[in-house]
Amino acid sequence: MHAVTSADHVPDPALLDGIERYYDAVPRSAATAEDFGPLTLFVRRGETGWHYYARPTPGHGGPAATAEDVRRVLERQRELGLPEAFEWVAEQNPELRAAVEAAGLAVHEHPLLVLGPQDGTAPAPALPERVEVRVLAADAPELADAVAVPHVAFGAPGTATGGAGAAELAVSAATLTSEGGVARIAQRITDGVSVLAAALEGGDVLCAGQHNPVGSVTEVVGVGTLPSARRRGLALAVTAALVAHARANGVRTVFLSAADEDVARIYRRAGFRPFATALIAEPVAADPQA
Repeated sequence: MHAVTSADHVPDPALLDGIERYYDAVPRSAATAEDFGPLTLFVRRGETGWHYYARPTPGHGGPAATAEDVRRVLERQRELGLPEAFEWVAEQNPELRAAVEAAGLAVHEHPLLVLGPQDGTAPAPALPERVEVRVLAADAPELADAVAVPHVAFGAPGTATGGAGAAELAVSAATLTSEGGVARIAQRITDGVSVLAAALEGGDVLCAGQHNPVGSVTEVVGVGTLPSARRRGLALAVTAALVAHARANGVRTVFLSAADEDVARIYRRAGFRPFATALIAEPVAADPQA
């Protein structure tokens, strides 16, 4: 994958600053922020919900993060049993990549795409017969399946159709319900910090995703389609519904990160344009042949 760099274009600094403030603000509704100088580690509160990550500290006025700073955070993550993960925007903190790689982590690139205040949106795609897209309330009977769909989808990454369908969805929904994940999303919907939309066919959830608004900025996240229902335009339709909801509620900037360039092309059809590169650092995967 080719990262968006200054050699291609110079991202809007105001946009980058706004996205960076958003990234810092979102975890604070459900996590404790631990200060490591140039880095901040977010530790989730409670037993359910997302495990968070470390990010650059916005507005840090001291020296840039070093490999030793990264190792200090890694030690804390290991102490707490957390994923060893760092996330940041390449164009905002270009020096961090060398530090995390020197600390032994692998860095993965993901395109960031945006709909800014002046960007028009593409018309919502036509839905297959009997399919509707709805924004779900916290007490919607379809909520558990809608929360579970992305988990099934991301277990079979890519855009090709696959075998996973209703049976796998039922297992995932039951697991997430018993572990409190569905109740957590329901509470976030009630609190107004998450919005969930789903594509349904005859009451069956086929695709779902969320946006998480903070002020005038929101990120579209977790849009996933059951592998058995792919190639029907459902992810694009769910994304369009999330964008429409965000715009109707005063959000000016909508952005998202794509898994790869193939997925990014789908979002370009909805009017999103690439503007930067999200970087995620994790431990180097073990060689299965070793």
